[in-house]
Amino acid sequence: MKGIELLEKYDKAAIVIKQFYLNVMLESLKDDNLPESFKEYAREAGIDNDKIAAFIDAQPRGLFDVFDNNKVYVGITPNFLIGGMEFKYTISDDISGEAPTRMEAEKMAIEKAFEILNNKL
Repeated sequence: MKGIELLEKYDKAAIVIKQFYLNVMLESLKDDNLPESFKEYAREAGIDNDKIAAFIDAQPRGLFDVFDNNKVYVGITPNFLIGGMEFKYTISDDISGEAPTRMEAEKMAIEKAFEILNNKL
């Protein structure tokens, strides 16, 4: 599922994730020459779902920090098989699944973690 679809489907989780990315952005603006009024404006204006979705699609692993901060722990481990390998994801020792590649396992785990976070809020 694409980032924009996750943000639209899991609206409560989307708020937390948008706030996380906004805080990261504002943290990167720590500059004594930058007026505090601009930072406050950026905080109030927020970030559009389109921009957050672009972050999610480009670097989905960045969401692991968001999930960790909300006690939704995602782990990805390789599982060596005869003739190949697969990757297993586990979320808070509760939910798991497998995929043939790490990227696919991460995508599956992130979608499930979105759902879990949304239900927690």
